[in-house]
Amino acid sequence: QVQLVESGGGLVQPGGSLRLSCAAAKISGNIYRMGWYRQAPGKQRELVAGITSGGTANYADSVKGRFTISRDVAKNTVYLQMNGLKPEDTALYYCNAESTWLGVKLSYWGQGTQVTVSS
Repeated sequence: QVQLVESGGGLVQPGGSLRLSCAAAKISGNIYRMGWYRQAPGKQRELVAGITSGGTANYADSVKGRFTISRDVAKNTVYLQMNGLKPEDTALYYCNAESTWLGVKLSYWGQGTQVTVSS
């Protein structure tokens, strides 16, 4: 059974920091990209940051300069260091992994970890 195990969410004051982790297990094929998405109440899920197996990262404009994504390829683990958190960063954060298996692209999702930024 495929697993994306997320951790690190919680409640933090504005300006604070959190580090999210996501470990992937039993993924079919080779993972070529991992990333974080978030969904706030009443809003659509949006990309926060993604990183390829080669280390190329991309970020949403709203988090550039504050968030940093990194990846341990050997451990199939992705991290999201979040600094300078703002109330508008409050959302359910989802881990995503994309792989290819027998020529087919597959996408996997974690169950989400809540991040709440509030004083």
